[in-house]
Amino acid sequence: MQAKRVVVWLGGAWCLAALPAGAAGPEAAPLKAAQADESLVHPWLFPPPQRSPSAYFSNLQDGAVVESPFVVRFGLSMRGVVPAGHKVGMAGHHHLLLNQDLPLDFTKPLPFTASYVHFGKGQMETVLDLPPGTHTLRLVLADQGHIPYFVYSKPLKLTVSQRKPGLAPADVLGLPRVELLGVADSALLQPPFRLVFHASGFNIAPVAAQLPDTHYFRLLLNRPGAKPEVLNFKSGQTEAWLNPPKGAYTAQLELVRNVASPEAVVARTQPTAFSVGP
Repeated sequence: MQAKRVVVWLGGAWCLAALPAGAAGPEAAPLKAAQADESLVHPWLFPPPQRSPSAYFSNLQDGAVVESPFVVRFGLSMRGVVPAGHKVGMAGHHHLLLNQDLPLDFTKPLPFTASYVHFGKGQMETVLDLPPGTHTLRLVLADQGHIPYFVYSKPLKLTVSQRKPGLAPADVLGLPRVELLGVADSALLQPPFRLVFHASGFNIAPVAAQLPDTHYFRLLLNRPGAKPEVLNFKSGQTEAWLNPPKGAYTAQLELVRNVASPEAVVARTQPTAFSVGP
């Protein structure tokens, strides 16, 4: 009997499941669990190439030269975001290490110091106001009790060229909004490709956490003559790897409020047109 291979999101991580055709009972349990969220089993989803979870900076490159204050955005592969104090699978919340090495003991909570900045509300960004000079940044994901997972970013070294006084964080961040990164308008993309979701001024959490003032991402993919593909990332995911058929598409990212009835979209991007080739 031929096995069916599907990508599913289980316990806060992407998994590649092989199911016998027509499987029922225990063999089908992973698929049934994932189908509780319709985005978690989709033929266009593709396992991330690195095959292991990691954090990264979505707006900064190693060696960057910036003026302070500046925005730092957090990205996360193969895990979801959930505020501190709450456990949903293997989701976690971000910590920013400033000029600090990784902890030597990953079994102890991260300290609350100026070198370990905690983002326990489900934030995806912050504003740093660092003095001129060279600095090293690193992201670490931790659980509900601030105990780090083995999920972290590479160290990022940057240089602050000057400090601009009198700028408030709101002046640097801009208005609350969502952004779809990884695709430019009219781009030609080679599958598989990654789309990165970002929310400024909003907090992210899985729907299962049932937390007010939190949100999840929804991706809408449209192509001529076909029904829209709707992917709801209800487990706190902030990116997706896709392997769709060749053709022309428009993509739109929405941010949906948790604990809202009826469902409420609080922000969305403008549609972005792209093609999948060659």
